[in-house]
Amino acid sequence: KPAMTDPRRDRRPRPQSRRPHPPRSPAERRPDSLFIYGLHPVLAALANPAPRVERILATANALARLAAAGAVLPLPPEETTPRDLDRLLGGEAVHQGVAIEVAALAPFPLESLGRARLVVVLDQVTDPHNVGAIMRSAVAFGAEAIITTGRHSPVETGVLAKAASGALDQLTHIEVQNLARTLETLGNLGFTRIGLDSEAPEPIDAAMGGERIALVLGAEGKGLRRLTRDPCDRRARPPPAGTTASLNVSNAAVLALYLARRHLDAPPAGA
Repeated sequence: KPAMTDPRRDRRPRPQSRRPHPPRSPAERRPDSLFIYGLHPVLAALANPAPRVERILATANALARLAAAGAVLPLPPEETTPRDLDRLLGGEAVHQGVAIEVAALAPFPLESLGRARLVVVLDQVTDPHNVGAIMRSAVAFGAEAIITTGRHSPVETGVLAKAASGALDQLTHIEVQNLARTLETLGNLGFTRIGLDSEAPEPIDAAMGGERIALVLGAEGKGLRRLTRDPCDRRARPPPAGTTASLNVSNAAVLALYLARRHLDAPPAGA
């Protein structure tokens, strides 16, 4: 009779089934460069004076559209097909027949703010779609810069560039290590620091003030962290979004940017 084996004592390693990882995007394989795709993001990147374009891939139709838009190509393009671009970028990428490989943009230092009057500060907002939408709104309302942290923020990717729809190359991006200390510096520079908080006592339209404004937005769900909230001069409450507790962070940014721009552009009292 064969001896019985106590399964509690059988400690031999058992084979484990591993789910294969999906192929990584070109940006993940080459962190020092990335692919920007879609007509508007590509046109904005081509218009950037920084020499960052390393490769241009486009269909014949996309090349014609770039020429019609007056784009100046810094190097000869490689003609390709939509199927090849799908294979390169992933089937969900809306590339419109064109993609360029570019060197990643280096973040600017805080000193580059200069005479900026309106900036956006993001506290651990990590969704590239939301950050791209906020960048697009910031450009539309004349904000000069966006400030993010080195950690807990999306790096420059093709998804972010597509969501920003060209704003990535039109907005000064400042990356800092300590957001609380940065907010103190902004206060010393004369910025009114307005933190958006769904539980704040003051409505957002009454919170705008000063000659320079820094809008501080937190991640969805978590909101502003205490160390980010405390340095703010004012905490402003966006209006409720129907039956939900708060607006999406990118929608809240649009409202805050509109009100900030209206305040900054208003004539002085008594003028």
